[in-house]
Amino acid sequence: MRLPVLSRLRLAVQRSTTWGPLALAVAVGLLAGGGAVALRWMIAEVKWLFFEEGAHLGAFLHVPAWVVTILAPAVGMVIVAYLALWWSPEAKGHGVPEVQFAVRVQGGRIRTRVAFAKAIASAISIGTGGSLGREGAIVQIGSSLGSVLGQVTGLGAEEVRLMVAAGAAGAISATFNAPVAGVLFALEVVLGSFAARSFGLVVVASVCATAVAQSALGTEPAFHLMEQFQLVSDWELGLYPLLGVITGFIALLYVHSVYAAEDGFDAWRVPVWVKALTGGLAIGLVGTFGSQLLFGIGHEGVELALAGGLTTGLMAGLVFMKIFATSITLAAGGSGGVFAPALFIGAMAGGVFGRAANVVMPNLTASPGAYALVGAAAVFGAAAHAPMTAIIILFEMTDNYRIILPLMLCVVLAQLIASRLDPDSIYSIKLRRLGGMNRPAEMGTLDILLVADAMADEIPSVRPDMSLEALTDRARDEHTRSWVVVDGEGSLAGIVAVTDLERAIVEGELEGHTVADIMTRSVITCLPADTLRNAFRRFTERDVYQIPVLEDAESVKVAGVLRRTEMLWAYKELSDEHQRLLERTEAVPRNVRGDSVHLEVQVKADQTQICFHPIREIKVPEQALIALLRRGDRVVVPRGFTKVEPGDVLTVITTREHQRAVHAWIQAASEPQE
Repeated sequence: MRLPVLSRLRLAVQRSTTWGPLALAVAVGLLAGGGAVALRWMIAEVKWLFFEEGAHLGAFLHVPAWVVTILAPAVGMVIVAYLALWWSPEAKGHGVPEVQFAVRVQGGRIRTRVAFAKAIASAISIGTGGSLGREGAIVQIGSSLGSVLGQVTGLGAEEVRLMVAAGAAGAISATFNAPVAGVLFALEVVLGSFAARSFGLVVVASVCATAVAQSALGTEPAFHLMEQFQLVSDWELGLYPLLGVITGFIALLYVHSVYAAEDGFDAWRVPVWVKALTGGLAIGLVGTFGSQLLFGIGHEGVELALAGGLTTGLMAGLVFMKIFATSITLAAGGSGGVFAPALFIGAMAGGVFGRAANVVMPNLTASPGAYALVGAAAVFGAAAHAPMTAIIILFEMTDNYRIILPLMLCVVLAQLIASRLDPDSIYSIKLRRLGGMNRPAEMGTLDILLVADAMADEIPSVRPDMSLEALTDRARDEHTRSWVVVDGEGSLAGIVAVTDLERAIVEGELEGHTVADIMTRSVITCLPADTLRNAFRRFTERDVYQIPVLEDAESVKVAGVLRRTEMLWAYKELSDEHQRLLERTEAVPRNVRGDSVHLEVQVKADQTQICFHPIREIKVPEQALIALLRRGDRVVVPRGFTKVEPGDVLTVITTREHQRAVHAWIQAASEPQE
């Protein structure tokens, strides 16, 4: 029976490794670009409805204009709160952590309704004055479109994740007219990987999305500069590290303020509409009596800071007012991104710094707008822990390359300070709260077992100068399919297979020839610290029997070999050992074997409930089991007498039903004991 056309097309896409993924990346890019254009239109329409038409209605009802301005965010927040409550909880918040969670934990799967719910919720939040950006919303919209397309075509989890990343790249590219930054954002923030295959598909989606946005919105950069910023003198370069330090601390203040406000509102036991109304009124008040630049995305404020059109006092006040307004908007249930507010905060802080630099060194420093530009990138790079994205996106948004040196210096220094003081970014804190930092996506035995656990130390090796006659004699005595070729110093020179020798015999090339004449010099290798999942992928690249294992990434010394059969045997043994342990402790009920959850505990010396104790003495909850212990580059299944040491990483297995209780135990056990 002949399959329907759609079914045949779906099957062809699944089987294709070239045109299928490429066609899907193009489709995702076009959808993400269209979504970015549509979101801009929706925000503009909501803004027109609430502020322009609202002002006309207020005048008709003899209500002062400032009252309408205060009430607009409150009304919008209440609408968004109930939309998220009744339709899609994923619609509230800043969007990117939810996408990261889907990539890490859910195999890239995002519900179909998320794209529509997020678009409506963000348009209302931002259009009514919520102090957020549109990039978080469009990232979630683009990612959900990519996820839905991947699911509809029946792709596997890895391919769906790529479609999610492609959607995120297209979203950022179209929103900011920054195709390179969109690619970096998707790889650096969403996927956390710069794999070649991911890069190609993400680039295609980014280009297509940018083309759609440019055809609808034009090719102008996001920010229009009154002048091309550059270094006025070499002495000026010494000021930018100081700006990096300042913006690093401001980024930390921004990140912690967002989550402090969220925690405060979460702890407030009142109906959701009360929280939304209170938050909306607070935003309305600070925007009306502080500055209306705080309403919405804030690009107008950034452009004024870049042009030097704001006073020093106003810029200094806007730093803290924007942090407050963004924190309250998110805490009260608003929907939108934290990217644009970070740019706004950094631009204001940089503008203040630039004014001070002009006073101290008037003839040796650029205009305050140059410092505002660098500060904008630095605060975002430090808050998101994404310095590459921050550097490139500000370059693309302003089309100004001359200030790239201080931009790079300041962003990297700000990020180093922020990450040193707090390893979490503005995205990873939310991701951790969602449960996406506890285990890698689809974590299994192949992810936690290393090459070092399965490789053979005895290396079947030959020298490059060995004659083929001698190799023939050796092949008769040894049952192996290939030999590693090493020189006199133990360095890898190549690999020679039985098939290479057989070919030489058939062609009559034994006499006078050596191993070096027939060996393969381009060899796939791996390292002892690589996971078996990575090693397994390398086996699939070429049909090989064994892979040489090098001592480290900088060495060509061979430490051992990983054979396909031994790798699979090690995987089976550890899987069987896991199952035996789980059944013996009944940590996983028999009817939910596939519903297990892996959590990690980083052991420190001051955690006296865990450290220096044998496994049998650690009082884990009865619904959990310590299944693995990673020590350096080694992973072992711990026995009762295995003593835990500082620096160990314990993998605890439980079920989703008991995940919260085990989380609480891990948090309590991880706190230093006095």
